[in-house]
This record gives sequence, structure tokens and C-alpha cells, in this order.
Amino acid sequence: MKNTLEISNLSKTYPNGVKALDGISLTLENGMFGLLGPNGAGKSSLMRILAMLQATESGKILFNGYNAHDQPEKIRSALGYLPQEFGVYPKVSALELLDHIAILKGITNSIQRKEQIDFLLRQTNLHEHRKKAVFSYSGGMKQRFGIAQALLGNPRLIIVDEPTAGLDPEERNRFLNLLSEIGENVIVILSTHLVDDVLELCPKMAIMNQGKILIQGNPALLTASLEGKVWSKKVSKPELAQYHRQLNIISSKLIAGETLIHVKADELPGERFEPITPSLEDFYFSTLHTSNK
Repeated sequence: MKNTLEISNLSKTYPNGVKALDGISLTLENGMFGLLGPNGAGKSSLMRILAMLQATESGKILFNGYNAHDQPEKIRSALGYLPQEFGVYPKVSALELLDHIAILKGITNSIQRKEQIDFLLRQTNLHEHRKKAVFSYSGGMKQRFGIAQALLGNPRLIIVDEPTAGLDPEERNRFLNLLSEIGENVIVILSTHLVDDVLELCPKMAIMNQGKILIQGNPALLTASLEGKVWSKKVSKPELAQYHRQLNIISSKLIAGETLIHVKADELPGERFEPITPSLEDFYFSTLHTSNK
């Protein structure tokens, strides 16, 4: 089944005056969609509004033609949500907690509930740990439990907010592979500040900063727009400030005690600069740099 989420001109200002969302508009269909932005960009505010946990002051959300303002239950019944942080009951096993959540989601048939929970525990590689208390799980296991509870009820819209933060590389890969399997027949929104998560999973993405969508499109095509415009050079720490004043430095990082800078320029920016193939990270930092000017 084809699913469509239409977001039109969403805005949100908190009582303290912070404008979290400023006219957000997106149209999403089945598949993985990456929402990339720094901490504080407004991503979590947008995720909470889409999850019907927070009200918006203006704008419209349509899911498969249903207006979220008039019929929020239509989205709630089709939603799976994994927030950035979630709590669990102490000393309650994964099996018991999933059963409790399934009942809250309206899965009242005990046989169907048992079959679905068993399937999800196996899909998330938690079946052998199903009788252990969830609060005792490792960070990666908790995230896999989080996606298991989000998948209860066969949702058609899945929202995951910063899902790989704090995971070790092995757990991260396992979690991303699981998301990839899920995202073929439903809408999955992956909100993150980690460029690699989007690069590996999402055929479509948007970059968000200061409550606005700066740009959206295919990661490979967006990155290709920088072809021939990114240059690198190793510089000393004393030189770095001077280069920042003179050039459009989009990123810098330490390598073996030296600082490697990436510069965006239409032509060779100076001596000993080398042209490099741009990465999605270069495009991301370049976009943020331009928006912060």
C-alpha cells in the first residue's frame, strides 16, 4: 500500500520565545527519509508534532488524506515511534512489556498478540533475551527493543529520533540493517545529526537548521553538486585562524597532530591545496555554513 505524509507550513514557538519550527513543508512516501541537522535544529520538535505528542500553532499535516488536526487518531493508529530517549518499567521483562504495549495499541486478540511479539523479538534479535528485564539491556539492545515496540500493530508511519546515538559500531550496523528491512513498504523518518546514518540508508533526505528546511533531495545528487568545488590541505594550528578569515572553510579535523581543512571554492584557493571528491558530509557542512552566515 502506498502511504503519503504531507506537511505544510508547520510552525512552532515555545513560551520562552524559541521558534522551533519556521514554515516546515515536506511530502513523503514509502521508504526511508533522512532528516539531517545539528542538535537544536528543531528535528525533535518536528518528530513530537508528527507523533501527535505536541501541538503546532499553524500549518497542516495530512497522512493518507486524513487531517491530523481533525482526526489525530488516524495517525496514532498507524504510527510507530521511537523517541530519542524512552523509559522502561524496572524489573519488567521484554516479553511482558511488549505484551502490555500491544494491549495499549489495541491488539486485544491474545493469539495474534503472542504471534506478533514473538516475530518482532526474533526480527530484532532479542528472542533469547525476552525474559530479561529491559532496564538491564545494553544501549543497543534497548534501541532494538525500542524499534520492536514501535513496530507493534504494523504501523505505516515510523518515526525514529537519533536512534544510533551512543551505539557501538557493531550495534549501529545491526540497527541500521533492521531499519533498512522495515523501510520498504512504509514511511520511515530517520531524524539524526549523523551524516553516515543518512548516507547508508536514505534515498531521500532534507537538511534542517534553525527550524527551517534548508534543502532536500537525493543524497548522491546533492553531493554531486559540489563536484570540483571542494579542496583539502593540512595546516598548522597557528595558520588555521588566518585561513578561516580568508577562505570558506566548511570543515576541519585533527589528523596525527595536524589540522585537515576542507574548503569550498570554485577554483584552486591557494598553494598546496588538493581537489577532493566531495562527500555528503562536505555538502552538509557547506549547507549549514551558508545558512549560518
